Amino acid sequence: MTPAARLQSAIEILDLVIAAAKGGGAPADRILAEWFKGHRFAGSKDKRALRELVYDAIRFCGPVPATGRAAMLALATESEEHDWLLELFDGSNYGPAEPAEGEKIAETGFAPQWLEKRLAASGLGPDDAMALLDRAPLDLRINSLKAAPETLDLPEEGEPLELANALRFAAGTRVEQWDAYKEGLVEVQDAGSQLACAAVGAMPGELVIDLCAGAGGKTLALAAQMENTGTLVAADTDRRRLSQLAPRSERAGASDVVEVLLDPGREAEALAAYAGKADRVLVDAPCSGTGTWRRNPEARWRLSPRELERLTALQARLLGLAADLLRPGGQLTYVTCSLLDEEGAGQVEAFLGAHAGWQAVPPALTLGRARGAGWRLDPLHDETDGFFIACITKP
Repeated sequence: MTPAARLQSAIEILDLVIAAAKGGGAPADRILAEWFKGHRFAGSKDKRALRELVYDAIRFCGPVPATGRAAMLALATESEEHDWLLELFDGSNYGPAEPAEGEKIAETGFAPQWLEKRLAASGLGPDDAMALLDRAPLDLRINSLKAAPETLDLPEEGEPLELANALRFAAGTRVEQWDAYKEGLVEVQDAGSQLACAAVGAMPGELVIDLCAGAGGKTLALAAQMENTGTLVAADTDRRRLSQLAPRSERAGASDVVEVLLDPGREAEALAAYAGKADRVLVDAPCSGTGTWRRNPEARWRLSPRELERLTALQARLLGLAADLLRPGGQLTYVTCSLLDEEGAGQVEAFLGAHAGWQAVPPALTLGRARGAGWRLDPLHDETDGFFIACITKP
């Protein structure tokens, strides 16, 4: 592909991303993957260049752009690093037409204005906010059920992190092709997510419930903490995501996982056998995902005040459900990959106000800082995804 043809293709892909963001469709990475499948002429260098162009434009535009062309013109005219793109708007074969006089470009910035205000009110300054749009590295968790740092042999040497079983590699490292990954010796998991699991403090022999398990990334980390003893319940309402856990558990050698598919609104019925018995419950709650924008920058185009209101109501309900599952003296660990206070410190404050005798205790973590009755991790200070973590004990 010529450089101009790449640019035009990136514009067309951006149109698909924008439409999906407005209509609740597929995320950008899936759209790219589908586009590549349907355009076999794009070689490996073309794919890499297209991916970079698309994500650079997404990161550069604050509110949702009107079109992919408007987004790419903003990048070409407002970013000194990308001013070379303007020459490719030349009207050549397969390339984009020349800019028209007075043609509107997308609005640049960090996020939609309403969301910028919410983040500022949650204590994030401009530098904190911009760090959320940096490109994330790739972190691995060494699976202690099968391997140890001193015995692991990988094709590339990663950077050891403060976490005992964590290694960091450059973004884009193809770990899925490594034998160590295929054999379940390592799992892809951001260091912040690993710290959230460490905050749970699961012990061998306990009854632990992962209430919003999804595809099981945190479940597998808890299984390693528990050394395949006790009972680990992975629950979720999403059948498709939960179905991914069984093959992942088998690969990881996690044998103590019990899957429970939940019916939305009737979760307590499916979990009745565990009511008042759990030693620990992890609520990795559905959230806005503001802490994961390094990986999914178009997610900020999908969020609306109404959606945020729906999510906070769901989070509060899940906290109440988790409270009923714990035994006296048990620990509830509340986690969101969000940096908005209404999804973090505000939720915990409301929960403690409604549950007399419950106490928040600081998690014993090597990174992060206090935020209300919980703990915050963020890309600028901790080089992790953004997380809010709170540990609450039942009287």
